[in-house]
Amino acid sequence: MSALSRHTFAGLRALAVFTLLLGIGYPLLVFGIGQVAAPWQAGGSLVSAGGRPVGSALIGQTFDQPGQLWGRPSAAGDGYDAQSSGGSNLGPNDAGLTEEIAARRAYLAEVNGVLPEQVPADAVTASGSGLDPHISPAYAEIQVERIARARGVTGLQVRAAIAEATDDRLLGFLGQPTVNVVQANLALDRLS
Repeated sequence: MSALSRHTFAGLRALAVFTLLLGIGYPLLVFGIGQVAAPWQAGGSLVSAGGRPVGSALIGQTFDQPGQLWGRPSAAGDGYDAQSSGGSNLGPNDAGLTEEIAARRAYLAEVNGVLPEQVPADAVTASGSGLDPHISPAYAEIQVERIARARGVTGLQVRAAIAEATDDRLLGFLGQPTVNVVQANLALDRLS
């Protein structure tokens, strides 16, 4: 057997071993650990209503009815399209973006009965991925009265549903509190 064929067979054996080890074994190990250690997260963090999945706690959805909590605008495809994740790539000096933000701010102020300067930044700007399911508590708060009127409930009941879907800072000091819009709307649906 020549030196070339010995090296070829040694290379093919190494390829086969590493393919089995790193291409099959390692992914199965990581999958198994995920299923045991964090099954809800490993399964996509699905949220259910009436026993059937209605979305993920990690991906926003388009909510636009008066009785619903509205999320951030999305630049991902046709609104929260996970296959088209991404921002608009428009800079702060882009005239079109500036006009769009001003129009959003005016619209949200009008429908929520607040002053334009009370509309927070996350209400008028998309996240970097365009899929963020969270809003700030300040954005949720300006929507409370609109939601309460549309659902025929009290503002206190709406605030309680929003509080149920509010996450505190990570480890108590990292980041800001956030409201998961998908989970808040499920809590609001349970009020009716």
